[in-house]
Amino acid sequence: MSSTSVARPSYAAVLRIPYARRTFAAALLGRLSYGIVPLAVMLAVTRASGSYAVAGTVMALFSGTSVFLSPARAALIDRYGPRRALVPMAAAYTASLGLLTVVVWRPGAASPLVLAAVTAAAGACTPPLGPTMRAVWGGIAGDRALVQRAYSLDAVAEELLFVSGPLLVGVVVGFAPPALGIVVGAVLIAAGTAGFVSSPAVREVPPGDAREKSRGEGRRRVLRGIRRPVLAATGVGLALGAVELLVVAFADGRGHGGESVAWVLAALSAGSAVGGLANGAVTWRTAAGLRLVLLAAGLGLALIGAGLAPGLGTLAAAMAVAGLFVAPTITTAYLIADEAAAPGARVQAGAWVNTAVNAGITAGTAAAGVLVGRLSTGWCFAVTGAVTLLAALAVARGATRDGGAPAEEEVGEARDGGAVRAV
Repeated sequence: MSSTSVARPSYAAVLRIPYARRTFAAALLGRLSYGIVPLAVMLAVTRASGSYAVAGTVMALFSGTSVFLSPARAALIDRYGPRRALVPMAAAYTASLGLLTVVVWRPGAASPLVLAAVTAAAGACTPPLGPTMRAVWGGIAGDRALVQRAYSLDAVAEELLFVSGPLLVGVVVGFAPPALGIVVGAVLIAAGTAGFVSSPAVREVPPGDAREKSRGEGRRRVLRGIRRPVLAATGVGLALGAVELLVVAFADGRGHGGESVAWVLAALSAGSAVGGLANGAVTWRTAAGLRLVLLAAGLGLALIGAGLAPGLGTLAAAMAVAGLFVAPTITTAYLIADEAAAPGARVQAGAWVNTAVNAGITAGTAAAGVLVGRLSTGWCFAVTGAVTLLAALAVARGATRDGGAPAEEEVGEARDGGAVRAV
């Protein structure tokens, strides 16, 4: 199977790669579960326990095990291959969600300890379909410009999944118990994973042992090569986590309801989608490392500007501008991590970036909660932007210390000569 390579590849060219549409559609079907399950679990646990404190603790366990064990699960995929590793993970995840559904179906019947144990187990088994799909993109696309467009398409699609998932939960709870949303998420992950691993593009990905002579060397290279994208991803995560709470505080302070918050956050998501599509459509001449610094800095400056917004309309416009930098920054971080990683550790590299974003969101939300009680929302936005700028500065200093981004020729050699291709 050969990759598609054209002078200026389009998004249509990405989807014309052999087996790309089938593989991508299956991965998106499974990843839609990630937009549905968290909200469904929170609503179901709240209903079953009657306690927001229990629900918060349970969700913290679910998110914590899911996010912070992601690199370990990714390492299993790199070592054993997607088919051998993803199928048991998906089976365990689906079974845990099924058990959780039974536990929360009847209000008042669930023990908080049982809820915590089952949700923690589900989070620990979450299949990393996103990082695996990005590793598959790197294998089947081949051409660097085509990989960039594939990653941009992937990032925009993921953004839409996390917007549509909660909306689907809202539809479900309109006529059924929220536990049914957990069932829907379990079905989606099972069906998506089955379709994904059955694709020839995934079936032909060999285990890491066949591609990497020294797993220890591969792990060291992963950690050494992804410092800059992880720093940038952490900065984006911190910004996103803080912004969500700050928008709520901004709206409350001006007497607006929750629907206004939804529109402002929708503007952020819309800007991110537009920025992601534009990033993939442009044929960049600047190095990815420099783009990463500039994009992260652009996000920081946009957030500082948001602190000057006098009303909700101007804040929505500022959020749309800030969103233009979100998906491109994350996409570029994934691209650099994929290039820097050893061939047998690409899933791990993507998982570390993904973990950095999610950990940053958690920390950003917590920090914003502290700031809102001490500063005006304008100053809170300014502080958030300044922290993002500091992350961009750290990325730039890391590039200087590491001697800059990998040369194009070195990346090409690593892809073409260092490993058996995925397809």
